[in-house]
Amino acid sequence: MASSSSQFLCAHNPKPHFNSYTNATLPQFSSFKPNGSSSLRKKIQSSRIHLIRATASDSTTGRKQLEVVYDLENKLNKLADEVDRDAGISRLTLFSPCKINVFLRITGKRADGFHDLASLFHVISLGDKIKFSLSPSKSTDRLSTNVPGVPLDERNLIIKALNLFRKKTGVDNYFWIHLDKKVPTGAGLGGGSSNAATALWAANQFSGCVASEKDLQEWSGEIGSDIPFFFSHGAAYCTGRGEVVEDIPPPVPLDLPMVLIKPQEACPTGEVYKRLRMNQTSQIDPLVLLEKISKGGISQDVCVNDLEPPAFEVVPSLKRLKQRIAAAGRGQYDAVFMSGSGSTIVGVGSPDPPQFVYDDDEYKNVFLSDAKFITRSAHQWYSEPLSTDESTCDVE
Repeated sequence: MASSSSQFLCAHNPKPHFNSYTNATLPQFSSFKPNGSSSLRKKIQSSRIHLIRATASDSTTGRKQLEVVYDLENKLNKLADEVDRDAGISRLTLFSPCKINVFLRITGKRADGFHDLASLFHVISLGDKIKFSLSPSKSTDRLSTNVPGVPLDERNLIIKALNLFRKKTGVDNYFWIHLDKKVPTGAGLGGGSSNAATALWAANQFSGCVASEKDLQEWSGEIGSDIPFFFSHGAAYCTGRGEVVEDIPPPVPLDLPMVLIKPQEACPTGEVYKRLRMNQTSQIDPLVLLEKISKGGISQDVCVNDLEPPAFEVVPSLKRLKQRIAAAGRGQYDAVFMSGSGSTIVGVGSPDPPQFVYDDDEYKNVFLSDAKFITRSAHQWYSEPLSTDESTCDVE
């Protein structure tokens, strides 16, 4: 079993190119394909192959006249091709990060019953891990998880995503999937949407990348409004139902700490939208908010969430929790706000919760996590920043 970064992509991997070297050491094989070539690379590196030199000296001048260098380029390229043809992925572990909405404006109600929104979405370092293994079955995926209450059938967005991929591509791979869940549900963090995006990415890897990232992003909007965002590079200005994704450079420092505090009560998204009254929403232009954040960073006045009032009606204790965090965290947090439709309250500026969360029995069962903003590079998936060991994927 070979191990490589979970960020790899089987497309966009050129065959290794070797220059002619007159020095003695073989270069690093960083451009080799992960599907087999990484194991070849390890074998070559571990054997410490050197180029061979032969020299001869002129008997009259004593000067070297001949230098012969054995060029391995052709042989190594052929060997890499043979390994790549024979190797394939059978197991893959990927990080599935969640998101927060730095601001969330609801700009109108649509004829189809959905609402138009304008929001700054950003991926953060809290996430699940999902293990995928090819199944011998040609008819059924099997999903397991470490937490109770998560649906394991077609109601789960992971299964929906795999079904969608098979429908769009005709690839008939089925999987055993284990979801190691850390992101709470009903939290406004998009954990399920991230799982679906990660499943689409994984299925594409197993198929040899028959689809482009753009394909995956467009298809994903058919099963969830927030899923397309995760095919951005981590920061995006999202409009429409959330499925219109405009990739933007990170508008805030990636090392900016935050704390996430979620009470046991969930905020069902449908219930929150039912209680939304458009005449009570903010009237500030969302593009103005985006510009302010890009120029001046995160502050309380730019972290507008039009879903807070209806969410506070659905879960009245949530309003008090936000108020207490803001009051206790003066000078500690740059902003305190609810993410998405709730019920997670975010405090940006410190990774530590206020002391009352530990002292008050009312909050003894809240979910707590520190986090920071993260992004991904083009043609790579997200990796967990806190642990190198946990951000790897296993490839066989």
